[in-house]
Formats: sequence, C-alpha cells, structure tokens
Amino acid sequence: MGIEMTTEKTKIDTLIVGAGQAGVAMSEHLSKLGVPHLVLERSRIAERWRSGRWDSLVANGPAWHDRFPGLEFDDLSPDSFAPKERVADYFEAYAKKFNAPIRTGVDVKKVERNVGRPGFTIETSEGVIEANRVVAATGPFQRPVIPPIAPKDQPFTQIHSAEYRNPQQLPEGAVLVVGAGSSGVQIADELQSAGKQVYLSVGAHDRPPRAYRNRDFCWWLGVLGEWDQAAMKPGREHVTIAVSGAHGGRTVDFRGLAHRGMTLVGLTQSFNGSVATFQPNLADNLARGDENYLALLNAADAYVERNGLDLPEEPEARHTFPDPDCVTNPILELDLAKAGVTSIIWATGFATDYSWLKVNAFDDNGKPQHQRGVSSEPGVYFLGLPWQSRRGSSFIWGVWHDAKYVADQIAIQRSYHDYRDALQREAETAPVAHKTTVSA
Repeated sequence: MGIEMTTEKTKIDTLIVGAGQAGVAMSEHLSKLGVPHLVLERSRIAERWRSGRWDSLVANGPAWHDRFPGLEFDDLSPDSFAPKERVADYFEAYAKKFNAPIRTGVDVKKVERNVGRPGFTIETSEGVIEANRVVAATGPFQRPVIPPIAPKDQPFTQIHSAEYRNPQQLPEGAVLVVGAGSSGVQIADELQSAGKQVYLSVGAHDRPPRAYRNRDFCWWLGVLGEWDQAAMKPGREHVTIAVSGAHGGRTVDFRGLAHRGMTLVGLTQSFNGSVATFQPNLADNLARGDENYLALLNAADAYVERNGLDLPEEPEARHTFPDPDCVTNPILELDLAKAGVTSIIWATGFATDYSWLKVNAFDDNGKPQHQRGVSSEPGVYFLGLPWQSRRGSSFIWGVWHDAKYVADQIAIQRSYHDYRDALQREAETAPVAHKTTVSA
C-alpha cells in the first residue's frame, strides 16, 4: 500500500477510521484530490454488511439507486435489491478499482490531539500513527441498544436485531419483536413466514410505498426533492422508516401482516415479571404511518400531472385492509409466558461509540458536533452519520456525496497550511539565490 506500519511511528496526512461505505467513499475523494491518507479497518471491508445483520438481508434501495456513481452492479437487474454479501463484495471491488490504501485487521484504540504541535497521535493495535487530520467513518451502528425496560431474570431468549440471523436460531414458541422500523418489520415477517406466532410492537414510523406508478420510492423521493431535506422535522427524531427490499421489494402493510396472523401491539412501555405493558397508541401510530404513505402518493400524482408524465395509474395502492381485531381491541397487557412467547427480539436501533476519539467534538450527550461532517474540533471530521447533511445521508449514494464535501474541506485546509507569506517564500528561495551568486 506504500505505507508500512511498524513499531516505528507512521506519519500520514489524513487517517480514516473504518472501511465501510463511508470510509471507501472518503478514500476515493481524497485519492482524486491527491491527499495522502490511510484507511484503518478493524475487521474486513464492509464487515457490517457481511456479519452484522441477518442472513436474508437485502439492500433497502434498488441496485440502480443504492450504489456509488462510479460502479454499477453488473450482475443484478437495476430494479432488484442486492443481497448483503453482494453489497459487501461491491465495496471491496470499488476499493480495488482505485487501489484504496486500506489496512484491515487494525483496531484504532485511541486518538489524541498533540500538545504544542499540530495533528493527532493515534494508538492502534499495530503501532502508533501521527496524522494531521482524522476522519471518523465508523457509521451509526456501533452499539446495539436494548432499552433498560428489558425484563431481567426471565426465562426468555432476548437478542438484539444485530444478533438475529434466521428463524432456526430461536427456540420453539412465539416471539415478541420490539420495534417496527426496517429491521423489525422484516424480521417479524420472516419469522411469521417460518410458521412462528409473532407479536410486533409498533411505535411511530414513516411508511413509504415501496413503489408507485412503476417507480420505486427512491425515484419519487429524488424527483420530489425529498432526499435533499436538510433537517429532520422537529419531534421526528425517533420515527423509524418501515421499508423493505425483501421478496423483490414490497410495501410494508402492517394491517396486511395482521390479516396473515401477526398480532400488532403498541409501543412497549414496561415489563413486570413476564407481563409486558404496551401503550394504547397502536391505532394512532398506524394512522400516522398511513398519512405519510398517502402524502407521498398525493405528491407523486401531483408531480405526474404537473409534468404530463405517461405513468400508469395505480388506484389499488390506496386500498387498505380493514382494521384487524388487534387494532380495534388493542392488547395493552400481555402475559408473555401464558401467550407462549419464548423469545424477544429488540429491533431498537444502535448508538454510536466514539470512546476512542479523545477530542472536543461532542455535545453533552456524546453526539458529534459538526456542520456537514466538519466537527467543532479542527482537524476532526465525521462521515456516515444519518442526516449528516440531508435525508439522503443514510443511503449508500448519499454518503458518497457527503464524503466529497468533507474531502473538499480537507483539501481547503491543506492549502491554507501550505501557504507561505512573502518573507517565508524569500527565505525558502534565498539559499538557492545565494549559491548562484557565489558560483558566478
């Protein structure tokens, strides 16, 4: 790779931590700008795609959209959804394409700012590195979060969605899936299809149509300018998005799942022994999800009309299933043991872990303080955060564009650093001039 890491200190301009989609994108842009850099990855390139999710996971966006601009999925139909291994292979191939300076199997233990001189000292499992700048490209999925309400001392198998692989790993019996974002709904659907009785706890969510009038919702969000939404609407911070690329891509329909035998419950509130309590908000949460769904259909119809597009009408997209019994007579308390529930899957998201980054770039809650990835600590950058610059940031193509912005900022800082005033320029050229005079 041109950079040998030994027990001696390695010096490099920019160090990127993490070689997932964010780290690979960052490396491409820095390479184009001629910025010397190194990418360190604890395990393999795009490891989270390989081993951090369930077996049947596919990308949430179609292959024509969920990619970087410089490489297509050459073996997939543009409208299909890439399986997770294929996504990981894609990033490996992409890194190879421009010979990204990635070192795998290296764990970054600590980053500290140098005192009295510029840059940072980085402790790794393979020795010490000095870098002028550090990009934290570790993404939002470091620490699986199971809320403190999880029952203690109960005979249930409890796992986070990050540990779920397939239905076979769970014991016999019914399952409670807590959380109905993309992960929760896909896992619940898979468990139900495998013949398990499933209880799905549904909180606030957005529910876009997978496709409408022959266009995927990724296309609609694009033409309607929704990807560029710069900030999340206030109070929507905990709203997940229920969308799935499974089975070739289908719109998530909670009532449809219930009609097929799933039991929906509201937001999980507490546990008392084996008794779970749910908030009485299931109907409201579904109604708000429907509102979100219909708003997109209406916006799409208006766009078609405004632009005179020839896209087939799809009135059936507005047909809904009647409310199932679990919605009209919601279960507010459930004795899990009596209901035959033997496992709980917590699809309750992740937290970031920046404990290794000992710099002043975080707010009181430990969240990165940054503007489009440029942190409040000079020389430290973040990449791969949801809503880093806009709604599209969470998606593969969005992180590529965010990386371009951050790379440009790094190049700008380097040009300031390289500036020499008149005296410095004179001093740098003086010895040369002096020699000339002597030799004359």
